[in-house]
Amino acid sequence: MNTLSFSLTGAMLCAMPSGALWWPEWRLLCVSDLHLGKSERIARRGGGLLPPYDSRDTLSRLDAEIARLDPATVVCLGDSFDDLAAAEALEQEARAWLTRLIAGRAWVWIEGNHDPGPLALDGSHRAELRIGGLCFRHVAAQGAQPGEVSGHYHPKACLGGGGRRVRRPCFLTDGERLILPAFGTFTGGLDITAPELRALMGPGARAILTGPTPVVFPAVAG
Repeated sequence: MNTLSFSLTGAMLCAMPSGALWWPEWRLLCVSDLHLGKSERIARRGGGLLPPYDSRDTLSRLDAEIARLDPATVVCLGDSFDDLAAAEALEQEARAWLTRLIAGRAWVWIEGNHDPGPLALDGSHRAELRIGGLCFRHVAAQGAQPGEVSGHYHPKACLGGGGRRVRRPCFLTDGERLILPAFGTFTGGLDITAPELRALMGPGARAILTGPTPVVFPAVAG
């Protein structure tokens, strides 16, 4: 498998092609913005109908990463569900699937803006997690200490030009903070040139695109 290793304030991390983050030293797998139940939430609120397999697809890809890496700890970096009602309405099959994945390992649910409270699922529920010099939280904080790992913005970047432009989810890092792509199916994204992301990234920021072949290129910052 093609992975890309990089350093975040001295911690050696791996950007996985799927958009998951792997920290070998701690056997820690981190995924952000699963948005489980998105199709159910949109239908419930009278929006357009999406194919109702988004949760199954997301869980299948998460299951594959867990089977491949056998993490001791899994951190879900917020917005794991599209809202709290979606968590409550989770199909029994998906709930049993999650229960199986959680069993036998430390599982941490970080609060997000879509799911700002404890979930009726196994695992610990926290506003943020500090471990080994890194701080895992859902939304990047202005002025945060180096070592912050966050999600929320679903960063994406474009490759190519003209009619051959390809937009792909990406990791975004300046060596002191890291923003993960959304792991969930049917999640949108914010371009890395957006003011919100430019304001967070320092000099030397770079994007690491997801997909079978890692692509790294400078991201405009400041």
